[in-house]
Amino acid sequence: MTDAPEFPAPVVLWSHDEQERAGRPLLVLLHGYGANERDLFSLAGMLPEEFAVASVRAPMPMGPGFTWFPLTQSIDYSLDAVKHAADYVDAWLDSVRDGHPSVSLLGFSMGMAMATTLLRRRPADYAAVVGLSGFAVDAGADPTFRDAEMDGTVPMFWGRDQQDPVITPDKIEFTMGWVRKHVKLTKVLYTGMWHGINEQEVGHVREFLAHEVLKA
Repeated sequence: MTDAPEFPAPVVLWSHDEQERAGRPLLVLLHGYGANERDLFSLAGMLPEEFAVASVRAPMPMGPGFTWFPLTQSIDYSLDAVKHAADYVDAWLDSVRDGHPSVSLLGFSMGMAMATTLLRRRPADYAAVVGLSGFAVDAGADPTFRDAEMDGTVPMFWGRDQQDPVITPDKIEFTMGWVRKHVKLTKVLYTGMWHGINEQEVGHVREFLAHEVLKA
């Protein structure tokens, strides 16, 4: 793996003050390419109130926002860059994890690539994963991705529109194969959402988290 870049200290937007977070299940929001920690934060008020929600800013400046790892025109990426970003989030999570009975991840677009990468590197660490209009990275035989340890018990919600103009067919094909083998999948297709999130999907995510995390 190439040397890790110098990343800034994490910027995190929380739904609750520090004294109100302890003992609540943690839900971590991971935004998409060129966005920031405020992009998904409005979801916090639409998801189960039992969660402490933390929206994390990606570490690399990109246009008016930030990115988890660089992309080329064809939405290609370096696996090392993905792993560096995952290390960044893991280090932050290790500093807060002990205050919460469980940790779940919600990622949009590139944030879904991050959420699934975090799960694959530490399969026992997460209660559930939500992926919205995104993909899982093809990690080949990289030993830090512990897919072989994943027996299909971690619940995952994957919502997308088949007409999404951003996520390329090869990434959907890989992700489809991966989710079928490695997670307990809830997959929902939406029409007219394109590369976005709609109210119906948020309702489904709320139900998924309530059932799979709060009632588990």
